[in-house]
Amino acid sequence: MKLATLITIALLMAELDASASEIVASAPVADSVGDEAGARVVLLHGLGRSDRAMRRLERRFEEEGLASEALGYHSRSKSLDEIVDEFDRALSACCGDAETLHFVTHSLGGIVLRAWIAREAPARLGRIVMLSPPNHGSELVDRLGPASRLLGPTGRALGTGPDSAPSRLNELGPVTFELGVIAGDRSFNPLGSWILDGPDDGTVSVESAKLLGMRDFLVLPAPHSFMMYDREVARQAIHFVRHGRFDHAGEAQE
Repeated sequence: MKLATLITIALLMAELDASASEIVASAPVADSVGDEAGARVVLLHGLGRSDRAMRRLERRFEEEGLASEALGYHSRSKSLDEIVDEFDRALSACCGDAETLHFVTHSLGGIVLRAWIAREAPARLGRIVMLSPPNHGSELVDRLGPASRLLGPTGRALGTGPDSAPSRLNELGPVTFELGVIAGDRSFNPLGSWILDGPDDGTVSVESAKLLGMRDFLVLPAPHSFMMYDREVARQAIHFVRHGRFDHAGEAQE
């Protein structure tokens, strides 16, 4: 195995295991929601992580009076369909009584959620914030080749080819739910940034995070693995859940 491939794997796994042209829908949205009785904010982690990765963000939502629940799933040992099954069961167990479900996802969590929505077409779907989602895949997975098996069956399906999980979901057309996407442009993975095209967070490029039909889009100086711990990311995610848009005025002041 080439040295460059080994280094790419090491850096990508470090990103995954760390502990700590845009088209926007123009349809009008309602203003303040999210605090209504019966609403729940569900948080989904990324590849190689667990629900613990989203606990700090969960607490920030709770501090703002938004009932929240971080859910876990087996990201490396199961196929995407199996993960969706697991997520559906966990969601029914924790939030079956919720009248409205808002979601905040990190990385692979956004792909899992999109696959679940495509299959279930939930009527009680609220607003969704995706943090650095590989909506068009990641060139890092392409570069790994056969070594991508180390990422597990779903991880190695996150490339940019026509048969990748993101590409198959994109064939369904623009999203119709209220979606806000936050991408990062700060990287702790120099080799990953060298492989990716344009601004990136070390694992996912800013362009790959974008999605047809999204209501709003924001780029913040946050690296991929630590995005969910960033205070401004949390503030903006809460703002979108409540108002259906990011606080661009506040971002400019920052």
